[in-house]
Amino acid sequence: MQNQTAAIHAGYDNSQGHGTMSVPITQTTAYAFRDSEHAANLFALKELGPIYTRLTNPTTDVLEQRYAALENGAGAICVASGQSAIFYAVANVAVAGDNILISDKLYGGAVTLLTHTIKRFGITAKVFKSEDASDLEAQIDDKTKAIFFESLSNPQIAIADVEKIAEIAKRNGVLTICDNTVATAALFNPINWGIDIVVHSTSKYTNGQGTAIGGVIVERDGMAEFFKENSERYPDFTQPDPSYHGLVYSDVPLPNFTLRVRLALLRDIGAAQAPFNSWLLINGIETLSLRVAQHSKNALDVAKYLESNPKVSNVCYPGLESNKDYGKAQKYFKDGQASGLISFEAASYEEAKKIIDSAKLFSVVVNIGDSKSLIVHPASTTHSQMNEEELINAGIKSTVVRLSVGLEDTVDLIDDLKQAIDA
Repeated sequence: MQNQTAAIHAGYDNSQGHGTMSVPITQTTAYAFRDSEHAANLFALKELGPIYTRLTNPTTDVLEQRYAALENGAGAICVASGQSAIFYAVANVAVAGDNILISDKLYGGAVTLLTHTIKRFGITAKVFKSEDASDLEAQIDDKTKAIFFESLSNPQIAIADVEKIAEIAKRNGVLTICDNTVATAALFNPINWGIDIVVHSTSKYTNGQGTAIGGVIVERDGMAEFFKENSERYPDFTQPDPSYHGLVYSDVPLPNFTLRVRLALLRDIGAAQAPFNSWLLINGIETLSLRVAQHSKNALDVAKYLESNPKVSNVCYPGLESNKDYGKAQKYFKDGQASGLISFEAASYEEAKKIIDSAKLFSVVVNIGDSKSLIVHPASTTHSQMNEEELINAGIKSTVVRLSVGLEDTVDLIDDLKQAIDA
């Protein structure tokens, strides 16, 4: 099944139940079991089915199946937000005393989560250069549990050397986690390039309207074999889990990584996806590829205008032939499309603020992927938790302005930017 077909049909059979064309919202906390044996069988994984909405929900299950199909994965699990998806993906493999390797170009919230909050759990982070992975292998040791990066970074709009990262990780038996939020499954499938785990903030392009918060984790096929081959590094998957009657995850014929997220982390920490949000995201995913294509087209038009404007500099958009990552965009992304994010530099911090405050169609919003165009100053908002040295290392100057180009007519968007820049 091709991606666009899977986005509309995967995980739901409209010949069942009442035959509703729209996926029903199963807005419930719990489920009635046939009898005590049925309940016991579900908890023991002898039968599969809904137990409690913190763990499973029929509406959310449809979204999970669709995301697994879109990312060419073996399984998926939806959670309450993109941040919880990142946290669960890391916490699923790392414990106190371990370390993870993270990209030098990440969303600010991910940076603080992975360098500060997780440090309180005894897990440390080391930074590598994701654009060429030149310093990645030298930093791997026997306590390294994951390599985390963004396929298309926010707000630097830089493309990682996915192929090289995957090659180094495989050679060293280390799990890879790719945040594919900005590129989206419509443009890029990290699993096809050797990545193990993919995460998304579904609040962004998947939703497309800025109406729902959500996250998803997708795993590739064959993770049980990976954990068995690297059992010394990942004992939690090959040794009995005392919290689940001695279950050995790698022996279960289900997607291993997401199964453990569900039965250990989601069970105990509980950042579950709300069924109504799952329904909103299902509706969003059906038009994802169409919207992302238009976002990309609009962004390219806007980027070309900005590149021609002498009052701005360093326009960063991989769809531009002048961009350093243009070749990677052509290599990795469908038809060389580069999503809807653009960043550029104003002449000064004051000028950047003036442009943002003068925009009329571009709303000052920290979200991305909305149908409406958005503008923000990353250094003082999305990345404000980072100190000056961290901002410099991440390539986020005080003069940088980030755009999330929406679905409006680009004539109007360019006119708005012109008046804001000239104000």
